[in-house]
Amino acid sequence: MKSAQFDYVKVDSVAAALALLGEHGDDARILAGGQTLLATLNMRLSEPTLLIDIAGIDALRRIEVRGDRLHIGALVTHSSIESSDLVAEHAPMLSAAAPHIAHRAIRNAGTWGGSIAYGDPAAEWPCCLVALDGVVVVQGPKGQRRIGAKDFFRDLYTTDLQPDEIIVSADVPVTSTADWFGFDELARRHGDYAIAGLAIAARFDGSTLTRIRLSFLGLGATPLRAPATEALLEGGQLNDAALASVVVSLKQELDPMADLHNEGGTKLHLATVLVTRLLTAAHHSRMALRA
Repeated sequence: MKSAQFDYVKVDSVAAALALLGEHGDDARILAGGQTLLATLNMRLSEPTLLIDIAGIDALRRIEVRGDRLHIGALVTHSSIESSDLVAEHAPMLSAAAPHIAHRAIRNAGTWGGSIAYGDPAAEWPCCLVALDGVVVVQGPKGQRRIGAKDFFRDLYTTDLQPDEIIVSADVPVTSTADWFGFDELARRHGDYAIAGLAIAARFDGSTLTRIRLSFLGLGATPLRAPATEALLEGGQLNDAALASVVVSLKQELDPMADLHNEGGTKLHLATVLVTRLLTAAHHSRMALRA
């Protein structure tokens, strides 16, 4: 199929993009990397009358540390995050997750802000943002809003982004020596959407786990946290007994959605495999630091 007819405007500022959004309303769509939007256009799942191309806004391509947070502009590509020394130093979870995103050609064009705006529950960046207690920065006619990731992703492909707003960046806390991060996912083949995935952000005092965030992708309508299991782990050690209790807790806490290829029970089993794998890696990492 081919897309329906539309007009195209390339802008060089956020203000110009917002002005066009205000003028055309729901008939307009923002074009960033286009890796999702162009496919939906060609399948006529979306039929805007105007595409607003923001790829020329250089201010949205920056990765920089501001105080205690790492800021990533909306137009930074997946590949740029993957290769960034700043990201590797200050947000290593993102460096670990990036290679799991589709294939190199898509990572070269797809953008951080585009993935966040789409809100796909099987995507890596929303899952990581929730685990990291990230903040999404959006801009509209009334100025900027900062929205916590756990509140930004509201339902299946539904976010708190309003029709007259665009995402300008998202930021995460910079890592400390007390932090450990892990990311992994299980897919039928590399580049496919994951059947299940997990991002872990943990903080230790010696070998004691003082804080942990578990964020699962592919299990529900949004990235899923597991607060009861997190509470079970906090204040304890990552020994064999703790790992066994985590598996039991997750089976009680999570109720994954089935999809076209996998039953909910399959996804739940894979979620327990991932959490055991990553928590074991976290334990070994902390033990190595103490040796």
